[in-house]
Amino acid sequence: MPRRVGPKAPRSVEKSTRLIELFLDMLAAERGAAANTLAAYRRDLSDFAAALAGRGGSLTTASNEEVRAYLQTLSRRGLVAASVARRLSAIRQLFRFLSAEGIRADNPTRAIEAPKRGRPLPKVLSMGDVDRLLTAARGAAEDAQRPARERLRAHRLLCLIELIYATGLRVSELLSLPRSAAARRVDVLLVRGKGEKERVVPLNDAAKRAMADYLALRQALEQSAGTPWLFPSFGASGHLTRQHFARELKELAATTGLRAEHISPHVLRHAFASHLLQNGADLRAVQLLLGHADISTTQIYTHVLDERLKSLVRDLHPLTDP
Repeated sequence: MPRRVGPKAPRSVEKSTRLIELFLDMLAAERGAAANTLAAYRRDLSDFAAALAGRGGSLTTASNEEVRAYLQTLSRRGLVAASVARRLSAIRQLFRFLSAEGIRADNPTRAIEAPKRGRPLPKVLSMGDVDRLLTAARGAAEDAQRPARERLRAHRLLCLIELIYATGLRVSELLSLPRSAAARRVDVLLVRGKGEKERVVPLNDAAKRAMADYLALRQALEQSAGTPWLFPSFGASGHLTRQHFARELKELAATTGLRAEHISPHVLRHAFASHLLQNGADLRAVQLLLGHADISTTQIYTHVLDERLKSLVRDLHPLTDP
């Protein structure tokens, strides 16, 4: 039977809010959680606490049955399995924290399994597709008939594509690169990724050449001389936005015959990883280059290769039925 909300419910909500903030402080201090991550946890956990309060409960008294009931309401609200699983993960971590802090003696999520969810394979471009993109980008950058400002934008786009395909950077990492990243005789990038964790990513000659050409043209046109960013803009952040990059990338893809909905900066990051593995790279090395905290995240690319190998055997094996 649902419990009625008594006069102490507001105090219960207030206490739950304090406990959630303590948990978020721990995530920020001990795990270096990013602001976006903390905001997502706060949103999900506040929704859970509000649902408990609506039944007269709280984080300190919630039972296994109440957690299960909340998850069922999420499904009825139309959340997909992946979203429900994410909520459960946040709730489970919160109760582990409360147990470790002595606020609760038990963890009511211990026996609850996450809903089954399929793991979608990332969209991946073939090496030929990437080559078509790069060829089109170089052609636009080298077109001397174009106005100077258009050539600068074309050089910038070429530089962006060369860099993301050569390094596998997250788009946020790429767009926030400092101008010093293009310094001469620099063979690696020092990248600050999720959770403020740093990693070193090597640069190939094509990426270094694209950066040098782009900066040289920018300096010749006296564009953004005082900015600290490699890809400056007039927006609030001071550097190019992911939306702008994605829009220019899709426009370029359309000129090559590739479907725009299949192209994005993140798809180029996927291409970097899958093409390395396809050519024999070690999974652990790819994990380090991508900045994945857990190698299970990187293993998704092995599934892409598994599908390609199955297709290869199915289509080319001499004993396959026609």
